[in-house]
Amino acid sequence: MKLFVLIAFVAILVSLAVALFFMMRDGQDGAPKTSRMARALALRVGFSIMLFICILFAWMMGWIQPTGIPAGR
Repeated sequence: MKLFVLIAFVAILVSLAVALFFMMRDGQDGAPKTSRMARALALRVGFSIMLFICILFAWMMGWIQPTGIPAGR
C-alpha cells in the first residue's frame, strides 16, 4: 500500500510539472495555445481522486488503520 501511495504522489507531481511546462511553452511566438495543459491538470485531478478513493477503500477493508490525534482533545 505504501508503494502504491508513493507512486500515486509521484504521478500527481509529474502531471503538475508537465502542466507547468506546457503552460510556459504553449502560446509563445504567436503559436495557438493547445489544450495539453488542461489535459495534464485533468489527469492530476484524476490521480488525486483515485488516490483518495483507494485510501478510503483500504481503510474500509481494514488494511490500514488511522493514527493521529485522538478525537475529543
